[in-house]
Amino acid sequence: MADKKLLDEINERMKSVLAQSPAADIEKNLRVMLAAWFSRLDLVTREEFDVQREVLRRAQDKVAQLEARLAEIEARMKEEGSKR
Repeated sequence: MADKKLLDEINERMKSVLAQSPAADIEKNLRVMLAAWFSRLDLVTREEFDVQREVLRRAQDKVAQLEARLAEIEARMKEEGSKR
């Protein structure tokens, strides 16, 4: 039990030392720099990507329906033309 207490105390002291060290500032500055860099890349969120994927899927379905309908109309016109 005393060993666990000692380890917990060492852990807390290390966290305190690291929080006050330049490492915390480096991490914070790195995060800000990366966020700025990512914002310039014109990336989209996963949610936006999923929405656009669904829009594309619906558009592809509609195109497939219209192609099938056009094929039917062309077949009927060809059939009517051959009857004349």
